[in-house]
Amino acid sequence: MDTWTFYAITHRDHVVCNPLGLAKLDEMVGLLDLPAGGRILDIACGKGELLIRTVARYGVSAVGVDISPPFVSELRERVAARIPDAATELLEMDGAAYDGEPASFDLAACLGASWTFGGHAGTLLALARWARPAGQVLVGEPFWRREPDPAYLAWSGLTREQFGTHAENAEAGVALGLAPLYALAGDEDDFDRYEALQWRATERYARAHADDPDVPELLDRVARARHEYLGWGRETLGWSLYLFRR
Repeated sequence: MDTWTFYAITHRDHVVCNPLGLAKLDEMVGLLDLPAGGRILDIACGKGELLIRTVARYGVSAVGVDISPPFVSELRERVAARIPDAATELLEMDGAAYDGEPASFDLAACLGASWTFGGHAGTLLALARWARPAGQVLVGEPFWRREPDPAYLAWSGLTREQFGTHAENAEAGVALGLAPLYALAGDEDDFDRYEALQWRATERYARAHADDPDVPELLDRVARARHEYLGWGRETLGWSLYLFRR
């Protein structure tokens, strides 16, 4: 099954495609304190909720980059409906290939897609290059709430080294010379909502598209993810926004 079709189906009902509630996203947007005439970059922006809310609040211009054709299509519709007069550039491409001018953004962000740059530290380093001096860097990253069960790692294919603890994620920015400004973690309700909306969207799609040959694979992948989350992930893995200043 095509990767981006899978995520378009499973995340059909998500406003934020990460385990974070809208109130917390708004809280973080309110803390950005961006300058008039500022410019933001959102790598792996998905449906663009961070981009849209930030542009609407501060009147800044924005570049949004995402590799998923379905998400970019929906992003364009949302931008046209909610911030039609804003200066936005929306690019359908791999964020790792984006070659925007270094040190030209007041905010450089990447939420929940650190795989784009080879992990959390690589993402911070890439975003810091795009941020102006004294500009801000915002990332969303999983963290270990507790040491993962070996059975969890074996089932999921994750490694202990793949993510840090909450403290380690913050210190990764400090090690790169970034000043930590804020951290805002999702709670169990946020994670439950993020995961369970995928179950609902998948079941509804399967009922409506019974003849789709990809449905058995779709159902199997979501069932495995549900087992992983309820069996281990809910107690073990967290997710947080981390805001730094260059």
